[in-house]
Amino acid sequence: METSYQGGVPFEDNDNFQRLSQTIASNIKKISQNVSSMSKMVNQLQTPQDSQELRNQLRQIQNYTQKLAKDTSSMIMQLMKQKTDIPANVLTRDRLSDEYMATLNAFQSTQRAAAQKTKEDVRKVKAQSINIGDPFALGGGSKDGMELESSRKQEQLTLQEERELQELEERERDIRQLESDIVDVNQIFKELGAMIHEQGAVVESIEASVEHAATDVEAAAHELSHAANYKNKLRKKKVYITLILIIVISIILILIFNH
Repeated sequence: METSYQGGVPFEDNDNFQRLSQTIASNIKKISQNVSSMSKMVNQLQTPQDSQELRNQLRQIQNYTQKLAKDTSSMIMQLMKQKTDIPANVLTRDRLSDEYMATLNAFQSTQRAAAQKTKEDVRKVKAQSINIGDPFALGGGSKDGMELESSRKQEQLTLQEERELQELEERERDIRQLESDIVDVNQIFKELGAMIHEQGAVVESIEASVEHAATDVEAAAHELSHAANYKNKLRKKKVYITLILIIVISIILILIFNH
């Protein structure tokens, strides 16, 4: 079955390019919006607005954005592998790759900020757990009262320590996840950078071909100009010869009539 073409590109391929580029543009917008929300949440950490609910929301949006970034990276690579001779498509591809790299960079910066604050929280919790005093070092009161109070204080401290330990473990998991995600984003940067470099080499090759073609066109134009000049000279020469012949014939006719 024949395939219809538009500017040397199959309609089907061009439609796929358009659909893919629209999806990528939509994903970039979502990632950018999520990064903005994440940045606001990170700024609220270690402030009166900080809460476990806030941290859970931050973790959820971070995980979703990480997955969205990976999917978009795969789409960008598919888009860059598609061959297109349409200048508008080439411009769209380059624009989307630039926008995605900038958005990805902002996402990674937000990840690093969240990881840094979480590490600071972990250090504070560990320092507090080390500085907890002896719960039995209580002054005054009867022996029974001291033992009862001591038992109550110990129970409270134990519950508090358990909660702090759970938070500590959870935040350490968050740190490990964030660091793993940052490494993944670095890998995305490397893969895209390598592909963009490869595309750049292709573009340079195309530019060199265009330059070579332009040189050939210039040489051809020079040859045409030279041929045109030669043709003009030849035409003038013919005109001069014709005029001379007319003059000679006229002189001969005059002489004949006079005789």
